Amino acid sequence: QVQLVESGGGSVQPGGSLKLSCVASGSITDYHVIGWFRQAPGKRREGVAAIRISDAVTYYEDSVKGRFTISRNNAENTASLQMDSLRPEDTAVYYCAATVFTGSYHYPARDDLFDLWGRGTQVTVSS
Repeated sequence: QVQLVESGGGSVQPGGSLKLSCVASGSITDYHVIGWFRQAPGKRREGVAAIRISDAVTYYEDSVKGRFTISRNNAENTASLQMDSLRPEDTAVYYCAATVFTGSYHYPARDDLFDLWGRGTQVTVSS
């Protein structure tokens, strides 16, 4: 059973940056898409970004477009989320997830398609 482990979370001031990493215990090429999701206290889980493993096509939610960058390294079985210009509303637990589903989906909006999840890493943006 492949496992996903996130790291890189922490506390940062507004306008700062963090880079999250997601390491898979097996090959990420067994999956079609890796996604990043987040959940703030008292709120529903929401998608942030996703990347297609085969050709690195990316998907972003409007709230992070232009500020966050998702990438993957197939040789190292990792996916990353570079987060710049962070805002207090970005505060949440961030999860990476993987899916084998293919199709014309906007993957960040479809957490129901993802069946492999990490345990999350906390990101706090506060002055």
